[in-house]
Amino acid sequence: MKELGIRALRPGPSGDDKAPNHANYDTALANPYPNLPDVLTLKNGKKVTTAAMWWEQRRPEIVEDFEREVYGRVPVHVPGVTWTVKISEREFLGFTPVIAKQLEGHVDNSSYPEIEVNIKMTLVLPANVKGPVPVLMMFGRSALPAPNQPPAEDMEKINAAIKQLLVRDHPELQPIFDKYPAYNPIIAQTPVFPPPRPVGDPPAAQQLIADGWGYLLIDPNSIQADNGAGLTRGIIGLVNKGQFRKPDDWGALRAWAWGAARALDYLEANEPMVDSMQVGIEGVSRYGKAALVTLAFEPRFAMGLIGSSGEGGAKLHRRNWGEAVESLTGGEYYWMAGNFMKYGASDAVFGAKFPRRLLASFSGVSYS
Repeated sequence: MKELGIRALRPGPSGDDKAPNHANYDTALANPYPNLPDVLTLKNGKKVTTAAMWWEQRRPEIVEDFEREVYGRVPVHVPGVTWTVKISEREFLGFTPVIAKQLEGHVDNSSYPEIEVNIKMTLVLPANVKGPVPVLMMFGRSALPAPNQPPAEDMEKINAAIKQLLVRDHPELQPIFDKYPAYNPIIAQTPVFPPPRPVGDPPAAQQLIADGWGYLLIDPNSIQADNGAGLTRGIIGLVNKGQFRKPDDWGALRAWAWGAARALDYLEANEPMVDSMQVGIEGVSRYGKAALVTLAFEPRFAMGLIGSSGEGGAKLHRRNWGEAVESLTGGEYYWMAGNFMKYGASDAVFGAKFPRRLLASFSGVSYS
């Protein structure tokens, strides 16, 4: 805020419908800025009439505006990622056999060893397929679906060793073990088959596998923390060598999208059973925003499944409906470029700015 000359920000709308600044859900009040820049008109006023004009002229204009004012720029030199398969095993998802891999992508931090970034992800593919399968990438915690457990005879060895170690460091435990000789510190987990499916759809992962898809879970927090304090850590902090961002530097949404693109790099180079031309990306809420940003800047993804992405996602910035620009500028500002905060300013060296000014910066035309 100090660097941008912002002294105060407008609060975002309240979720309490009795509050004076409650979020609007009245369609009559939802469209205060009805005029938008024409997506197929260049800033010089010329109409886009061919695909080449779109890709070579108009799309770069839009990308420049979004990078500068909304999501931020990915630095030119971002370190490379080296992937390691930590675990690979055959498991079951429901009754379907799968091959599950837990992977880690180490970002080269030789230029600044004080910060480590290790991207966590899990790839699950149906085991009994004859050719490459489509994959849906999902933002979420990286976890194996049903990790294999040691058989009973191995569990006996593990428990015997644990008891020996415990007694060595805590001799007072020996009388307890003598009194309860059948006790084991670790109880073997017996395979649990799913109960009869209730009415309704099965979990998304089971549906994907049953339909011959694979899925990939990528942990966004292993790429960049979901908070403002983390901006000097994660991939953003690593590239900036622990320093704060510039106003047009990337925010967390763009960083998560960058991580998703690196995961796609891995699939293309290392997984012949993945049809890398048919990889989609999914997300809900903040991860819906991240999935949309991924699709916008990484055209290799074939499709998106987006839910409830709200402000900063599918919702128009100028639309007064639910979440607003101020919901992010005064809250999750770290998702966006620093410059985005200007449009929630109520007191600044440049005066107050509102969503209509964001439109003007995109088009060069003043919108009221």
